[in-house]
Amino acid sequence: MRERVEERHRRILEIVREREGLRVTELATALGVSVETARRDVTALAAVGRVRRLHGSVSWPAAPLNARDARLARHRAPSPPLSGLVLGMLVPTADYFYRSIIRGARDAATAAGARLLVGITDYRQDRDARQTRNLIKAGADGLVLTPGWGVYGPAEEEAAAIAELRTPLVLVERRIPLGLAALGLDRVASDHAGGATAAVHHLAGLGHERVAMMSRTTHTWPHIRRGYRAAVEALGLPDDDLSLQQGSRAGHFDDFETCADRLLERVDSGEVRAAVVHTDSDAVNLLQRLLAHGVRVPEEFALVSYNDEIAGLADVPLTAVSPANHAVGESAVTLLLRRIEDPGAQSSTVEWLPRLVVRRSCGAPAKDRTPQA
Repeated sequence: MRERVEERHRRILEIVREREGLRVTELATALGVSVETARRDVTALAAVGRVRRLHGSVSWPAAPLNARDARLARHRAPSPPLSGLVLGMLVPTADYFYRSIIRGARDAATAAGARLLVGITDYRQDRDARQTRNLIKAGADGLVLTPGWGVYGPAEEEAAAIAELRTPLVLVERRIPLGLAALGLDRVASDHAGGATAAVHHLAGLGHERVAMMSRTTHTWPHIRRGYRAAVEALGLPDDDLSLQQGSRAGHFDDFETCADRLLERVDSGEVRAAVVHTDSDAVNLLQRLLAHGVRVPEEFALVSYNDEIAGLADVPLTAVSPANHAVGESAVTLLLRRIEDPGAQSSTVEWLPRLVVRRSCGAPAKDRTPQA
């Protein structure tokens, strides 16, 4: 598809260079395409200054305007640079973490005058290819994709399938390991390792010499763990990662109680008085486990959640690492529009550092807690 678009753009430039004041309808006839396709191509070329578009006509940028077009140019409002484009977005869910990403993508698409079609896979890998095909058949000129790969990235055949797509695309919250096909794709994500590092440094700055970590096996977990381990190593703290490292696929959602039991043993022994917990729903549940166990937050235990969807709604509002999900969605569409405009542009990776939102839950003192009898 990318080659077809490039060839049409080349033909448009040839035709417009030879003729003055060409109507878009005439251009569509000369190209043998629909008026909508010709209008979309002209809009894309006009956005980068290759042609001049004005009131249904297209001309060479340096051509002088006639009196009528000059008058229209003085009064017309600027149009969105890529008006008429259709963008497809594939996400595993429209809830929780991805709600804000979708909203950011839609805001950016609307600002550019483009439509955004959203396909949802419910974390089922067998739906990735089918939903992607459906988006392309529905007219998507480019794709924003969050495939349901394993937590460590795609298998070789999965990466190859992405590399073979002819439609411009941007990966969101996914990365491809070194050595696999499609490594050079545009990509946008949060810097989850940096977010976890900030949480550990914050707790250490309060005087905590042991900081535990709990996380479900999610796509975010390997990056959180990497940031956590980098921080405790840099600070000279023990590695108290209590996460259950089972398998390479997402979906191990029954491990919270086991991790919580491990943490409570270290709390009872006085070893640990602070933790970073992913997700924030698990952090809220841990808050209740601690309370039921006779441990008060923030008086006796400091708690930081990773994600900030519901952290502020807890009985004790939780300090949280808050990924820039809206910005991730906006950036993904911005990169995709650039890729559609200029298929030969250099590939980009954009990472947004999450914010640390400090609330009541990390106010526990760092002194050892007397073990329970």
